[in-house]
Amino acid sequence: MTWERVAFGVLGPVVAEGDGGVLALKGPRHRAVLARLIVARRRVVPVSRLVEDLWDEPPAGAVGAVQTFVGALRRALEPDRPPRARSRLLVTEGPGYTLRAAPDAVDAWRFEAAVAAATDLPPAAALRRLGEALELWRGPAYAEFERADWARGERSRLAELRLRAVEQRAETLLALDRAAEAVPDLDAHLTEHPWREDAWRLLALALYRAGRQGDALAVLRRARTTLIDQLGLDPGPRLRRLQADILAQDPGLEAGAGVAARVWTEAAAVYDRTVGGGARARLEAAVGLIRNLAVTGGGGLEAAREHRLAAITAAEECGDPELTARVIGAYDVPAIWTRSDDPELAERIVGAAERALTALPSLPSLPGGGAARCRLLATIALEMRGTRSPRGPAAAREAEEIARRLDDPALLVFALNGAFMQSCTRAGLAPRRDAIGAELISVAARHGLVTYEVLGHLVRLQARAALGDFPAADEHAAAADRLGARHELPLVGVFTEWYGALRLAAAGETARAEAAYRAAATRLEGAGMPGVERGLLPLALLCVRLADGERSAREAGRAVDLDADWGPYRPWAEPFALLGEGATAEARTALRALPEPPADLLYEALCCLEAAVARDVGDRDTLERTHARLLPAAGQLAGAASGLLTLGPVDTHLSALAKALGTRPAD
Repeated sequence: MTWERVAFGVLGPVVAEGDGGVLALKGPRHRAVLARLIVARRRVVPVSRLVEDLWDEPPAGAVGAVQTFVGALRRALEPDRPPRARSRLLVTEGPGYTLRAAPDAVDAWRFEAAVAAATDLPPAAALRRLGEALELWRGPAYAEFERADWARGERSRLAELRLRAVEQRAETLLALDRAAEAVPDLDAHLTEHPWREDAWRLLALALYRAGRQGDALAVLRRARTTLIDQLGLDPGPRLRRLQADILAQDPGLEAGAGVAARVWTEAAAVYDRTVGGGARARLEAAVGLIRNLAVTGGGGLEAAREHRLAAITAAEECGDPELTARVIGAYDVPAIWTRSDDPELAERIVGAAERALTALPSLPSLPGGGAARCRLLATIALEMRGTRSPRGPAAAREAEEIARRLDDPALLVFALNGAFMQSCTRAGLAPRRDAIGAELISVAARHGLVTYEVLGHLVRLQARAALGDFPAADEHAAAADRLGARHELPLVGVFTEWYGALRLAAAGETARAEAAYRAAATRLEGAGMPGVERGLLPLALLCVRLADGERSAREAGRAVDLDADWGPYRPWAEPFALLGEGATAEARTALRALPEPPADLLYEALCCLEAAVARDVGDRDTLERTHARLLPAAGQLAGAASGLLTLGPVDTHLSALAKALGTRPAD
């Protein structure tokens, strides 16, 4: 017997439909039980919880009533089910019930899937998918349960997703150069939701591109009045910048124009303009431009660093600690590499952030003060990457605590980035970073924070590679590449190409890995990331040669060229070069002079290099020290936490160290 398929609708009044049409669900509490089970998303809802959710003061016999409702629902949903046959849809499980609806059987689930899929589609296909998704709405979600506590969170979440989908559709129309078509829907959207600042921006931009400059400026004036009257807030930097650009008829506003060039021009002149009237407003607006400049990579990233310090200096010269705090905290550019590109600049930024915190001891009590403190602390955690100062982890912890307390997604991803930067204090912390990456993806994807979604995928790429889970790492690399291509984030491909070389190295394909590393190194030239670039290629090649299992440290050292740019890794290269020259005593001296590796993603790799030399020269103290350092990373791949290179399984190195420690080598 074939039982009919049931589809459920919650984007409006709750309904169920079978092959023959709408199913009769009897009374309101029957529909409430069904809706409550849909909200649970295939998880079990205990009977006791259903009783609490259905009645403010449950009557005697409430449990029996729920059982009666469930029985009636089963008959309505599966009318052809034979007597005494078990329900396949509304199932008794443990202490309660679960609705085993198919992933595409609930309109809200189909809506979410469609909106998520649209993010990775070309504009024309994305427009169709978003249109189909929005057509699923028949009214407010779970319409008849607006006062039910159990429905409130889901109703709010779906309503926010719908608002974002409307704005995403308008942005897609703009990308397709169909600005005039975006205007009516945005106008209606803002009539109902006048606090949506991004919608005001999109409407003004659509009007401008449709040749209606006067109307665009009128919309921006209306936005300002509305935001001030209803929320007591001035328009944000993006709206202010748009108004200035429209007045100037900036070519960057036209579809397909060179926006990055406009950002560069504005950012380059920031510091000079801060000395005149209105400097504070212009300074804050400029920081947003500098932030956008940073994610373009190459010269843009280098210039952003320069202009960032100029902006902070100008803010401090204004003598306004609150302004300084906002300028420092607004630069929330995602960071994936745990070694600073410019340690001197980082130190100066940390100093400015600490001064701002000291000058504003009552910061959390000020309007927006908690968020400002969180951003300053996250900045400190980010800029103190790799320093081993206790201040970095402490700042990261406090920033994360504040962000969670304020329930602010943008703050949380910034704070999590700081936590990631402080997650390399010892070996074996890949699982912790994997959890950070997973939360970054989850929060960023829900709230449209694309650059942090990319960061989350890159973090998980690194962590899964360290854990030897290359299928998962491959998936995260592909996801990062898709987002990077769609949102014009060129630096993503730099990291994923290096990851491709790591995959070859991990597979033991030495020759192909070396060629891939040399090709990947060309992507780093001019990428604006000296903290990544300097010394990485010779280090990667040394790791490949050691990991192939055929060479000792002495043999690998014969290929070490100290005239190459080893950058910060030169101290670890020198013992190999000395061994390769047969200078064993000098190699032992250089080995003993090595500091503990920095607290960054290459910690395990540098420990393994140290261990390889120690085995060759018979340095027992170093053997014991490196064994203790590497032990927490047992079961992981050495160096793969970087997502860039590897020295093979940590267990192999631990075994070799243990063997070397079994007998005292002769002096």
